[in-house]
Amino acid sequence: DPSGAEAIARLDTGAAHIARVYDYCLGGKDNFAADREAAEEFLKVMPGILPAVREARAFLVRVVRFLAIEAGIRQFLDVGTGLPTANNTHETAQRAAPDSRIVYVDNDPLVLAHARALLASSAQGKTAYLDADLRDPGAILDQAAETLDFARPVAVMLVGVLHCVPDDGDPWGIVKRVMDAVPSGSYLVVGHPASDVQVTEAATATAGLNTRLADPVTFRPRDQGARFL
Repeated sequence: DPSGAEAIARLDTGAAHIARVYDYCLGGKDNFAADREAAEEFLKVMPGILPAVREARAFLVRVVRFLAIEAGIRQFLDVGTGLPTANNTHETAQRAAPDSRIVYVDNDPLVLAHARALLASSAQGKTAYLDADLRDPGAILDQAAETLDFARPVAVMLVGVLHCVPDDGDPWGIVKRVMDAVPSGSYLVVGHPASDVQVTEAATATAGLNTRLADPVTFRPRDQGARFL
């Protein structure tokens, strides 16, 4: 797979990446020493993050089932996909509604290398993968339009990704731009780590993690999280 080979060539295994740190916390194997070290240092300060990370995956599954079964959504834009694991968005959505269409977006070369696992669509539906960054919403929307019909409702999934955009990157403006592109009847799903729960531990753990990540993360309080909605 030429795209996978190119992605591997871009890998910087010496710097931790949040998608691979997350993979390690989920018990995955697609991570490197730098990712494992960053995760273990974080867990020393904030061990409660481990069950929280696993519950975040369960949250995504519950939300996708609700959207497909109860809300009748058939299109999903999943940004910040992370590495393939059990019960990915397309698997959950197409299990409930086989004609669902899903576009995945991530900027980690290792996720791109594993993208084939995200493209195993049902015959009735369709999946696509974009090697793109949330900080360039225009590019995401342009490419996603090849798979999704933006005249019909879309579920925009931003679970565990907005904290990768710092305040000066205007994550609220990015979300507004994406939501302005989808019609009435669409949904926005946000999952975001909190800075106002276990305040001291969160601040210490995040500061330590950011010394190891190529791209730092920003935990936020409830009022800033609510602004996305």
